[in-house]
Amino acid sequence: MTADRKIHATRVHEADNVATAIADIVAGAPLFADGDLRSAVAAGRGHKIALAPIARGEAVIKYGFPIGIATADIAPGEHVHSHNLATALSGDGDYLYMPRAIEEMPDTNPARIFHGYARRDGRVGTRNEIWIIPTVGCVGNLAARVARIAGTRHAGSVDGVHAFKHPFGCSQLGDDLGHTRALLAALAQHPNAGGVLIVGLGCESNQLAALLDLIPVERRTHIRTLSAQTVADDEAACLELIGELVDGCAGAQRTNVPLSKLVLGVKCGGSDGLSGLTANPLVGRMADAVGAAGGKVVLTEIPEIFGAEQILMDRAVSRTVFDDTVALVRDFKEYFIRNGEPVSENPSPGNIAGGITTLEEKSLGAVQKGGKVPVVDVRRYGGEATLPGLTLLEAPGNDAVSSTALTAAGATIILFTTGRGTPLGFPAPTLKIASNSALAQRKAGWIDFDAGTVLDAGFDSAADALLDLIADTASGAVTCAEKNEERDIAIWKSGVTL
Repeated sequence: MTADRKIHATRVHEADNVATAIADIVAGAPLFADGDLRSAVAAGRGHKIALAPIARGEAVIKYGFPIGIATADIAPGEHVHSHNLATALSGDGDYLYMPRAIEEMPDTNPARIFHGYARRDGRVGTRNEIWIIPTVGCVGNLAARVARIAGTRHAGSVDGVHAFKHPFGCSQLGDDLGHTRALLAALAQHPNAGGVLIVGLGCESNQLAALLDLIPVERRTHIRTLSAQTVADDEAACLELIGELVDGCAGAQRTNVPLSKLVLGVKCGGSDGLSGLTANPLVGRMADAVGAAGGKVVLTEIPEIFGAEQILMDRAVSRTVFDDTVALVRDFKEYFIRNGEPVSENPSPGNIAGGITTLEEKSLGAVQKGGKVPVVDVRRYGGEATLPGLTLLEAPGNDAVSSTALTAAGATIILFTTGRGTPLGFPAPTLKIASNSALAQRKAGWIDFDAGTVLDAGFDSAADALLDLIADTASGAVTCAEKNEERDIAIWKSGVTL
């Protein structure tokens, strides 16, 4: 290849029969692959181009794995997308227990520290905030109003006062009520909350006493509760309790702590065809750094590992963890089927516009966020990650629901990769990582880090820079979402509303 020729697309794995466009390709533009220059049809950045003839019915390979079946004959240089590629996923499938030697993750940052808030139980927070958690939607506006007043009143004493409104907690039955209660109880125990006020109404299904029963007694010392129906001036009563909480945690100081004290939640949303080439594998390196240091990594979005689940199962540290992973995946597939939906009802319109064609392709890109970290545990919705290594967490793919679940599981930093962009933020500091530089430049107010640089500079320099940003954020540097006051929760609803 001559020096003046530009590479328009890249192949991820040597077994792939498609390449991914890393810049918009115009009709007839040269495509470099396998040492040859070929003419490609028009395709947008993130979209796939055939590297070899692919017959109808033949598997299309990306990341070294099938991402679906060709629905028509495809010629070299041809655009490969929804017009000639379809999913091969179904609701069934057998999984094999094939434990593999865990790849070593050398701790390349043994001296890496951040400045966090050490809590009495040994956990470390990256913020020292007051959280107001309503048990029911009826007191959500009260909680928000109190947070605004208290945030001004106690500015400088704590890192912030935040209310987390939601519409649930009443007229719920069974799993829905259980999900709401478990999620809120888990949030109330988060190490980033130096003080928590749980506000109830009084007559709701999600009763305060039942919620508190889910919180160990030793973790209630920083929690206060109020039933709004029992006091004359609910706002004044809330503010008085928040004053007590601030007095109790305002003296907390950041101290030097090792990277092993970090709990990293990993998430992708609004992905494009470059997410699996840049942002997700870069986050995988962050997962490896935290895992090698002895920290915890949490991966969720279970419907978005369909088609790539065996990769994670092969990293299970025991037969029990493997069996729990299989059960988690099968339960989620049955959830889709029970509601009359195909398990492959994904990717989203934005994903498709960005070049992702099938759920297999999306999943194979998404699981890279977990790096090479051994899978040590499986937790159901509302559960907490307690073991060093990678924990798989039950939650759907929805950005707000799954990111809230990551926070509830104890994530003290969330790495959120995106190819399309989103302003959403969550209770834990959330770093938005763009898969492409165009997004990072266009939405600088949303994006914290440009992973598109790996296409030019490689992964090493980008990984060093992102790890620095993670340590800075864990030490108090604010994210774009925090600057924009994007701090919300969403709760998984799957059943009947009374």
